[in-house]
Amino acid sequence: MDRHPRAARHRRPLVGPEGGRVRRRPPVPDGPPGVTRRIALSFLASAAGAIGFAVTYGLGGQTQWEGICLAVAFAGLATGLAIWGRRLVPTGGYVEEHEGFTPPPDEQASTADVLTAPDSPLRRRGLLATLGLALTALGAAALFPLRSLLPWDRTAPVRALTETPWRPGVRLVNADGRPLRPDDVPAGAVVGVFPEGDIEAGDAPAFAVRLRPERFTRPPSAGHLDGLVVYSLLCTHAGCPVRLYLNGTGRMLCPCHQSSFNLFADAAPVAGPAARPLPGLPIEVGADGYLRATGDFTSPPGAGFWDRP
Repeated sequence: MDRHPRAARHRRPLVGPEGGRVRRRPPVPDGPPGVTRRIALSFLASAAGAIGFAVTYGLGGQTQWEGICLAVAFAGLATGLAIWGRRLVPTGGYVEEHEGFTPPPDEQASTADVLTAPDSPLRRRGLLATLGLALTALGAAALFPLRSLLPWDRTAPVRALTETPWRPGVRLVNADGRPLRPDDVPAGAVVGVFPEGDIEAGDAPAFAVRLRPERFTRPPSAGHLDGLVVYSLLCTHAGCPVRLYLNGTGRMLCPCHQSSFNLFADAAPVAGPAARPLPGLPIEVGADGYLRATGDFTSPPGAGFWDRP
């Protein structure tokens, strides 16, 4: 005698009108109130993170913010899918023997009922729309880094090494951004100068010094204004700043590897490992009385190892 007749009745399989076994469709959970809203918000946060990554990358990139945006994008997508799978997809222990790769007709019908039922998770159009938005935003954001790998402008790296912010008409300013006049460069002193608006440019620093023109053994290739000359501040050996000026001899010394440049001979190297002279900067006095550049340096500033065959 069965001690649990009620349990026995539940174990009996359902029999169809023709004697075939009918499978019971597992119920689709409705989930607690607000589950759908949380999933949608997770997908929207994922889309916002992907869009933030694309915007940050397009504006020049900032590693920390790009990482935060990607973390938000993937975390939102993972959270939404996890909640969807746990709260809105049928769960339970359903075990059956393998019956071949083609499901029987009654199982196909049951699956179709599940997918087309009003409470099917696939019919929740709002969630599918936000999921599609998150995946589309992530896919679009992934295309932005590819821009760096495509040869849009093959000459850009060469221009970055050969051109500086100095252009005709750019005023010479000091480290504080104050424009300079010829009288701001006293005799016997070196004044650091920068292009107005690009003080932080690493290849643009220069120095202005007033020399006696009658002592020139080689005229400055960039010209001079009554002995006022401007040269690049970067040593042509390894790019270190040349900061030591010997007034009596007119020489600039590099403290890194002891290269020496003779300013009376167009800043030609006379000692140390440097092999190229310091590039000169052509200047003029503008109508407003301030010093202005008339072009870029006479040669690429800094170390020239990249230009050697």
